[in-house]
Amino acid sequence: VQLQASGGGLVQPGGSLRLSCAASGSILSINAMGWYRQAPGKERELVATINSGRSTNYGDSVKGRFTVARDNAKSTLTLQMNTLKTEDTAVYYCNAVVLRAGLWPTNYWGKGTLVTVSS
Repeated sequence: VQLQASGGGLVQPGGSLRLSCAASGSILSINAMGWYRQAPGKERELVATINSGRSTNYGDSVKGRFTVARDNAKSTLTLQMNTLKTEDTAVYYCNAVVLRAGLWPTNYWGKGTLVTVSS
């Protein structure tokens, strides 16, 4: 199973950016999916998660600014980021709990995509 994230880049404060993540491989179904981020010198933190029923959970620092969504048929995950702040600068990682044939649900991580918010 691979998770391929894309959409990172440089954006000015107050701007918007959209991240995407595509899951591929031998997948029966995907339970929870989510985005996490890690800023330089800090621990990885929750940005947003969404389960298969599309219930969402957001980190306090992004509530009201970021929106997570998924397409179950395409095994894709998106993160719409609005009103970006310099403190949103981080590497953003895609995460998915994947069910494969004959295996327990397994946690997978993408390689990350860098988001830089700077003027």
